[in-house]
Amino acid sequence: MAVAGTQDGGVCTNSHHPIWRTPPEGSGSGRLVGVWFDGVMASYDVPDRGLELRSTLSHDGIVTLAVRQTDVPAPGDDQVVVRVDAAPINPSDLGMMFAAGDIQAALAAGDGKHPAVGVPVPAAALAAQRGRLDKAMPVGNEGGGVVVAAGASPAAQALVGRAVGFLSGNAYAQYRTLHVSQCLAMADGTDPADAAAAFVNPLTALGMVETMRSEGHTALIHTVGASNLGLMLNRICLDDGVGLVNIVRKPEHVQQLRALGAQHVVDSSADGFVDDLTDALRATGATIAFDAIGGGDLAGILLSRMEKVAGEQAGEFSRYGSDTHKQVYIYGGLDRGPTTLRRDFGMSWGLGGWLLTPFLIRIGQEAADRLRKRVADEITTTFASTYGTRLSLADAVDPDEVKRYARMATGDKALVTPNA
Repeated sequence: MAVAGTQDGGVCTNSHHPIWRTPPEGSGSGRLVGVWFDGVMASYDVPDRGLELRSTLSHDGIVTLAVRQTDVPAPGDDQVVVRVDAAPINPSDLGMMFAAGDIQAALAAGDGKHPAVGVPVPAAALAAQRGRLDKAMPVGNEGGGVVVAAGASPAAQALVGRAVGFLSGNAYAQYRTLHVSQCLAMADGTDPADAAAAFVNPLTALGMVETMRSEGHTALIHTVGASNLGLMLNRICLDDGVGLVNIVRKPEHVQQLRALGAQHVVDSSADGFVDDLTDALRATGATIAFDAIGGGDLAGILLSRMEKVAGEQAGEFSRYGSDTHKQVYIYGGLDRGPTTLRRDFGMSWGLGGWLLTPFLIRIGQEAADRLRKRVADEITTTFASTYGTRLSLADAVDPDEVKRYARMATGDKALVTPNA
């Protein structure tokens, strides 16, 4: 049984209540918390204040990502305090962190007390983000850590001492006070770093397969097959018997995926890409694609090749193309340029955006909980993530590190470790 409390001062020796001790004056600590976990008392030093990252876009067209101090609130009844051990930098984090700025022009911008990095933002991007001007915005969609204090509710108490993944929008911090619904408890012994990426990529990968099924398709295409998300999707499709066409950008990624059991991998940098893609579509019958690139002509090529295969299978010619609906969902923006289409794919097609949060709302709580349970059960297998670099909060605002992790190079994903 695990218990913890939310009272300051004094000592409570009843093991069915939390034990909070006020540390000696001048010690620099906020609260010492005694936690009973499986019959063993563990102590956590939960400070009143901790460090976090905040992003501020100013009227002069500079976005500043800075380390700063923030309060660590005591938890309410249905809240927990998580010591954040790790938080990944996903492509979806970069927009809030750097406001579509020119990251390769990043410069140190600290005040001498806390480090920071400044990035110039083009006028057009600045105009589109007036709602956030001069506001210190939280950053970091998700993270992982250990629950070190909890409110009085049974749901909160059940998480004490547990490794959890969490979704918060402010994960780049040493401590976070969160509602229990934001947390996903992991099995005993799980490394908090493994829990750090339990939401964005795993639920996106599962959401792609769920969307495919709900819209009547039988196989799918993914355009960043060698990414952490792509590797998860490959494992899901192999386990679930779903046809998958993996698109990668380097020959070595073809070999990597094939070694992991992928049956259909095509290299977009190869001279024979279009023919290889068409062959893979014939083999799988894929008629829905999820594209993380966004800009350029890739979405149009996917629609064109899907129509090519569908036309081959049509019973008769139609000037409007095949009756097979072909769908491309853009869910990322690795290429921020225009999306270009050459209209050679008939009239039965769709191109739109896909985001995780609206998808989860659409499927409802019961279905979303089912997906979350699968993630927790398979966090070190199907949904395992790898990282190319680990960064302290100070490292995360170092201009050279910023330029590196913002490239989002396959195999070089960054993991922020706020308490390192």
